[in-house]
Amino acid sequence: MRCQFEVAVDSLESALVAQECGVDRVELCADLGIGGISPSRGMIELACERLAIPVHVMIRPRRGDFLYTDAEFEVMRRDIEAAKSAGAQGVVFGLLLADGSIDIARTRELASAARPLSVTFHRAFDMCREPRAALGQLIDMGVNTLLTSGQAPSAAEGMPLIVELVAWAAGRIDIMPGAGIHPGNIARIAEATGAQTFHFSARETVDGPMQYRNPRLMMGDEISEYARSYASAERIQKIMAALV
Repeated sequence: MRCQFEVAVDSLESALVAQECGVDRVELCADLGIGGISPSRGMIELACERLAIPVHVMIRPRRGDFLYTDAEFEVMRRDIEAAKSAGAQGVVFGLLLADGSIDIARTRELASAARPLSVTFHRAFDMCREPRAALGQLIDMGVNTLLTSGQAPSAAEGMPLIVELVAWAAGRIDIMPGAGIHPGNIARIAEATGAQTFHFSARETVDGPMQYRNPRLMMGDEISEYARSYASAERIQKIMAALV
């Protein structure tokens, strides 16, 4: 079986670059600098119109933890409806309870609302208390894919757990390593874990075209207002080539 590649993108430009590089699908987000949150409806619609490859939409109403209020949960339901109506092929979300376990009731409800789209449970899994129990719950709910770094800062560091997850899953859910994947480690991760699907962003930061720049203030969390991050075609191609 040929390996599959999912690229996380937070702009239409990056999504088009990823498609041109031959990736299998994109995870469409906003603001990857904070781990990705739900993109706008306009972004989803344009991506679905212009891409021939599947678009999986991040459903995350804010940065921070994965314990959501009732209001935030309703936002997630509405965002799933928007993704479905726009023509997305999948959604990506993750919900936890305060004790670090999977929020089974709400995960089941969102998965049901998403069908027939593909459902990915994202790296909220890496924050859960009991990974083996959580994996079994996701399988029982029919979740299609689990995105994980093996509960470590990067997939390379989390390989021991990813190996176990792939073995425990036994083909019932696709275990997709992600976080810190690059040309120098993807082959080693693939060989060690047996995973077949890989997630990465391959971003590079470039200086923007603004000529006038106000040096006295910043609009966000110490991120330059004049820098832009896009998926790099060169980086994507090198990562994919490392497994050919």
